[in-house]
Amino acid sequence: MIATLKGVVLSKAQDNVILEVSGIGYEVLLTPASSDALPALGQTALLHVVESVAMYGGGVTLYGFLTSSEKELFLTFRDSVPSTGAKKALEYLDKASKSLPDFRRAVLEKDAKVLRGVFGFTPKTAERLVDALKDKLEGISVPGAERLARLGGAQLPVGAMSQALSALSALGYKPSEARAALSAVAEEHPGEDLNAERVIRLALKRL
Repeated sequence: MIATLKGVVLSKAQDNVILEVSGIGYEVLLTPASSDALPALGQTALLHVVESVAMYGGGVTLYGFLTSSEKELFLTFRDSVPSTGAKKALEYLDKASKSLPDFRRAVLEKDAKVLRGVFGFTPKTAERLVDALKDKLEGISVPGAERLARLGGAQLPVGAMSQALSALSALGYKPSEARAALSAVAEEHPGEDLNAERVIRLALKRL
């Protein structure tokens, strides 16, 4: 069983990469966020890998992750959420990768509103994730700091946060930059019912 692959990046697209390892090119599926974070073509990359064998005699598909935490979360999606195969688990991970610490917190706090508004899950999927993972994520640590600021339990309104993230991304700002600016806005305006336009203007002053 392949656990990791370390090799030269031959090519990469939004959802896959080909790594050359000892003269063999391995196609690995991954999230767009992971693809963006990979080194440039010709550079060496290390991926944590999960093998998935198709039913009824199908081939083997490799799924890759930049960290062991992402791999563990992918396996938790696949094995714990009902009716979730490897491809669907990767889709869930892609949405959660907007901020893994905040996704983890939202599930542990059973906050389906954040899962819908910030991470883009449908209402039905958000409820399914909470039900399936609320007792699973306690023992899983994820890298990074929470981006959605809370002061006394308050944070930016879910709808405004989602629209602001989309708008800032459309303007060309990196997700990490946008979330940091929105976090600063939340710290300055705790508990205020800001609309999306106001949130965007305040965030742009910090970018």
